[in-house]
Amino acid sequence: MNAHDERDLTTTGVDAARLDDQQLMKELETIHRTRHDTLLHASDDALQAHNERMALLEGEYLRRNPDRPVAAGRTREGARERVSGQSTTPRP
Repeated sequence: MNAHDERDLTTTGVDAARLDDQQLMKELETIHRTRHDTLLHASDDALQAHNERMALLEGEYLRRNPDRPVAAGRTREGARERVSGQSTTPRP
């Protein structure tokens, strides 16, 4: 295998750190939109590449947005409040 072939196997797209904020969000939207289909129908290699790319993009987003707003309902405490507030009466 020549050097070009090795580079193609390890490349997962443009380095996430080099994307501007708008490009990063577009890449994240795309990868999340294709996730389900990739999980269900892609080869093992394609799924691994998808996992690696998603981790890089999400990691970059989190690095840039350490103080991102977190919805109360998306925390453990918020989830516990949802569960404890639900009615225990059976549905008809």
